[in-house]
Amino acid sequence: MSETQGSDIKGTARGTAGVPLSILDLATVSDGGTATEALQISTELAQRAETWGYHRIWLAEHHGMPGVASSSPAVLIAHLAAVTSTIRLGSGGVMLPNHAPLVIAEQFGTLEALHPGRIDLGLGRAPGTDPVTARALRRAAEVDPDEFPQQLAELTAYLNGTAGSVQAIPRGDSRPPIWLLGSSGFSAQLAGLLGLPFAFAHHFSAANTEPALDLYRSAFRPSEVLAEPYVMIGVAAVAADTEAEARRQAMAGVLAFLRLRFGRPGRFPTPEEAEAYPFSPVERDFARDRLSTIVFGDADGVRQGLDDLRKRTQADELMITTQVHGGPARLRSYELIATAFEMTG
Repeated sequence: MSETQGSDIKGTARGTAGVPLSILDLATVSDGGTATEALQISTELAQRAETWGYHRIWLAEHHGMPGVASSSPAVLIAHLAAVTSTIRLGSGGVMLPNHAPLVIAEQFGTLEALHPGRIDLGLGRAPGTDPVTARALRRAAEVDPDEFPQQLAELTAYLNGTAGSVQAIPRGDSRPPIWLLGSSGFSAQLAGLLGLPFAFAHHFSAANTEPALDLYRSAFRPSEVLAEPYVMIGVAAVAADTEAEARRQAMAGVLAFLRLRFGRPGRFPTPEEAEAYPFSPVERDFARDRLSTIVFGDADGVRQGLDDLRKRTQADELMITTQVHGGPARLRSYELIATAFEMTG
């Protein structure tokens, strides 16, 4: 493992968290708001997160969801990198079945050339949308998710310049580090076998977290990228000035997730809408389970919850996603967490 490659992957711990803290952003579009407003908040969040001391911000690729404005991670990464100077930017992730590997290699080669040493390429193996939208993305309808390892090998060859007569241009002087993302054991095992860093989606697959991490660590083989396993977990967290307010905000996120899972995606609801929502018995059980996976409370409470999760999973990095209504509440949550951990930019 070269020193440059290792430093690109492993974050430097800041403050008292013990591990680096990062952000997963979906450019949430709130009920009553617009995509333009959501993207403006994402821009402000990136600039503030840099001063607060967060290590990286990743953008998630989702399609066909009115409440998510991050359908084009490469475009948004380019914008955020241009208005910041030190924080790492990346995809959390690009859904590889949706795109030709050459296209991804050219996009992220361009980003790396523009912002050397600041770009991450996180990859997922699902379309990140419903089947109808997946078919509209063309390639997703043609590629079996089980072909992910072959697609990954093709993409890696383009990034390394070893693909033969077809070359990904431009390529920077360095290659953006590849991360594998997952919510089950498939990508965990593959990341281990290839010696790549692994990011697990604890925020929506909490029951699978520890089995997947065990599988990754047991399968891990040292590579030129990593000498030892490196694990980042995505965790849903909401901090507010009071625990009661944090719970109100978290319940709005629970309602948004419930609607998505039951095939009714929309813009992000208000806390008042969540309070007035007539949960059926089945929905109430779903909501209770979902709320149990969110770390919420005042600043000290969220710090304790994140500390407990880190110790239980032995994660090397935590990536926080805060899904709440409105930009001010989202910015405040990240600020409180940074303050609680005594982070510095």
